[in-house]
Amino acid sequence: MATMLDPKTLRALSQEDALDLSLVIPIHNEYESIPKLLQVITKVMEPLNYSYEIICVDDGSIDGSTDLLRQLAAQDARLTALLLRRNYGQTAAMAAGFDYARGGVIITLDGDLQNDPADIPMLMGKLDEGYDLVSGWRKHRQDDQLTRLLPSKIANWIIGRVTGVSIHDYGCSLKAYRAELVRDMNLYGELHRFLPALAFIEGARITEVPVNHYARQFGTSKYGLGRTFRVVMDLLTVYFMKRFLTKPMYVFGLMGLLSIVAGVLLGGYLTFLKLAMGQSIGDRPLLILAIVLLLAGIQLLCFGLLAELLMRTYHESQNRPIYRVREILR
Repeated sequence: MATMLDPKTLRALSQEDALDLSLVIPIHNEYESIPKLLQVITKVMEPLNYSYEIICVDDGSIDGSTDLLRQLAAQDARLTALLLRRNYGQTAAMAAGFDYARGGVIITLDGDLQNDPADIPMLMGKLDEGYDLVSGWRKHRQDDQLTRLLPSKIANWIIGRVTGVSIHDYGCSLKAYRAELVRDMNLYGELHRFLPALAFIEGARITEVPVNHYARQFGTSKYGLGRTFRVVMDLLTVYFMKRFLTKPMYVFGLMGLLSIVAGVLLGGYLTFLKLAMGQSIGDRPLLILAIVLLLAGIQLLCFGLLAELLMRTYHESQNRPIYRVREILR
């Protein structure tokens, strides 16, 4: 049955039907993998004493995955298919899954069969030890050494250094979250890979466990070196959020004050040359530099004040989603 309830309304209506676990699976052109993945998940979950749902978020697939999910959702009461209007990207697909999940725990995994659903009980057991987020570590990763593994290791090291959250594998989609944790985080850009860092900002307790990883069986990878620029920009965003999310005036104000002080010192020096030494300063580059520094300092201070106001708006925002759901099939 197709419904068009917003996530908050849906969760409010589903309080009595709350589940232990929601599996969120972003899907983009994974027609061959979907049936086998759902079969493996069912086999793993049947012996476990958990009430659960599977949320497959179709992120604008064009290979028949959409129609397949329609059919499967009509046959399986545990399967929910979120069909996005177009391809928004993995971050938006995961955000949609988080918003519509009814489980007290949310586990994410890829739809390409490279993650192993058999690791789900281990992740749940680790959460029971008191953690808020358990991240998978593809210790024996089955990917190309040069194009995937080496860039990934470098990226994980840089991200760990910048964010202060040192885990081995930021890019592993197999993670377990307490639902209240992810619902407090707004995702955009490529921020899904920085979820441990964002959770750390929220005060989450984080750990990491080795998980299985398999080579891709069907289709082609959607990842490539072309995403590097977006990841770097989002890393800068995460760093700013970690250091200055609630105090942006500290960074803009400091730069503004330094610029103003430098401009005043240069202006004082030029004034001394003009009045005490009788020298001409109209054609000196230092005069232009002093003026630019003063104006830049004033602008940076104004930016800081505006950023402070925007942060207050951010914390009281209406949580407008970064995706649009065309149809929900339950």
